[in-house]
Amino acid sequence: MSSRPTIKEVSKIAGVSFKTVSRVLNNEKHVSEATRRRVEEAVARLNFRPSHAARTLAGRRSFSVALLYDNPSPYYVYHVQHGAQQRCDELGFRLLHQPVDAEAADFVPQVMALIDEAHLDGVIISPPVTESTELIETLERRGVPYVRIAPGVKRELGMLAAMDDVAAAREVTEHLVGLGHRTIAFIHGPSTHISSRERLKGYRGALEAAGIKFDEDLVVPGDYSFASGREAARTLLARAARPTAIFAGNDEMAAGALAVAHEFNIAVPGQLSIAGFDDTDLASAVWPPLTTIRQPVRELAYAAADLLLGGKPDPEQVTLGHALIVRSSTGPAPKR
Repeated sequence: MSSRPTIKEVSKIAGVSFKTVSRVLNNEKHVSEATRRRVEEAVARLNFRPSHAARTLAGRRSFSVALLYDNPSPYYVYHVQHGAQQRCDELGFRLLHQPVDAEAADFVPQVMALIDEAHLDGVIISPPVTESTELIETLERRGVPYVRIAPGVKRELGMLAAMDDVAAAREVTEHLVGLGHRTIAFIHGPSTHISSRERLKGYRGALEAAGIKFDEDLVVPGDYSFASGREAARTLLARAARPTAIFAGNDEMAAGALAVAHEFNIAVPGQLSIAGFDDTDLASAVWPPLTTIRQPVRELAYAAADLLLGGKPDPEQVTLGHALIVRSSTGPAPKR
């Protein structure tokens, strides 16, 4: 069996010193693009993978980062993990998948202890952990590199990757209005998530732009879980004057609403249209498949990891686009 290639072999093929190779591997500045390309070509040619322990000792870096998450949607968490993991793998970093309780009294001390004990080089923060002002201020004060996915507070600080939730929710609502719906309910996500507030804002803005009066009674709370969508839908569909369309703040709540429609023998989309948000795997697994917003969750996490580790400080903020995916859960409003 052939021996593992060494950094000295990489330096020989690239025609540079092994210290230069180390600087390239560590994404340090003051290396010319031509030199960086030669080193990267040599690394690829030899299939060189630097020793994690050796890099830590040499550069006093752990080459480890953590992804912090606290989200009830397993689909969302999976795609965030996958996107961040892919970019970390490409850059030779280890990713710790760290669930946290963002509402716990000792949440911030626990995160800082993790950073210190694991000697982390940085953290990727996903919603709703992004909303912790205390955490952001502590990271800033300690000088810990971090990047946030879709933050709603202190957006002027640090690096972030986000999408326009307001515009996306407006587009879903406009789609339903365009189908003739005038009584459109909205299942609101948890108040701790900025996305919940942004999506409500987009929904309300689209109604008002269409000349439809905003009705607070048509906004029912949920928590981004299937069970909360089911409970909210039961509240809405048990009414004598039920809505002709339901826009849920994520796909899991939309799937819960769809289950209740089936339970109540309400035809979808003949008697009721239902739309979600995220375009998770669940959206195309239910029947009928959900009209939804394709949120680039995986791409956002990939971009966040790239901002943190890719050695490219500009731009510090990345905004990715969305797409309305129209499926058979929405249709023309039923005639009264």
